Formats: sequence, structure tokens, C-alpha cells
Amino acid sequence: MKSYRKELWFDVPTRRAFINITSQVEDALNESGITEGLILINAMHITASVFINDDESGLHQDYEKWLENLAPHAPISQYRHNRTGEDNGDAHLKRQIMGREVVVAVTSGRLDFGPWEQIFYGEFDGRRKKRLLIKIIGE
Repeated sequence: MKSYRKELWFDVPTRRAFINITSQVEDALNESGITEGLILINAMHITASVFINDDESGLHQDYEKWLENLAPHAPISQYRHNRTGEDNGDAHLKRQIMGREVVVAVTSGRLDFGPWEQIFYGEFDGRRKKRLLIKIIGE
């Protein structure tokens, strides 16, 4: 069995964003030379997420509205976490909802996706450099 590891770095200028990283993950898979196995993609920061869904702008706007309704950013005083001097209590909750990682099967050297599936990096407390891990195992 082979193993391959790669990091992607993001410096999102806004507080929140959804970034399609499918092509970057496919590039890592091609670099690995692995044709059968599994690929793990996970955010290495507790205010960011990785998830799979459709790349459709209306859906992304729905996510933004839904997440803000569930965990509004303001007022920041509503979160005990923010008593530490932070202002990102909401970002931790949004990450918990959207998830830390995804695992995708690799078949015949390709991501084994269903229709419309794409991989996204979700940023909930941007404006600083963060990383994402891609780990591929297989043959």
C-alpha cells in the first residue's frame, strides 16, 4: 500500500467563503500515482470545514443564510468563547455543523463521485492563513 500527503494553504480575505477545491484534490490524486484507495481531505483549523455538495451559487447563498440563522456572528457577546478576546464563537459552531473532513473512494485513478458532487473548503473565520490536509492511501 502507498501513502501520499499534501497540504493546501488558504488565505481568505473575507470572514466566510466556500471554495471549490475539487480540481486541487484531483491534482493531488494524480501526483500520488494511486489508482485504487481512499482520499481524506480535512481542514486543519477549528473554524474551517470541508464538505461535499453541488457547486451552485444559490445553494451556497442558502448555506450562508442557514448557518447565520443557526449561529449568528453578532452580537459577539452571546458566545462564552468570545470572552477570551476572540470574536469567532460562531465560526466554531458553523464548522461543527459543516464538518471537519470528507473521505472519497478512489477508483481507476479518479474520485468516485455521484452526480454533481464537488469538494469544498468552507471558511468561517478568514483573514489569516490556514491549511488543509489531503491524505491518500491505496495502490
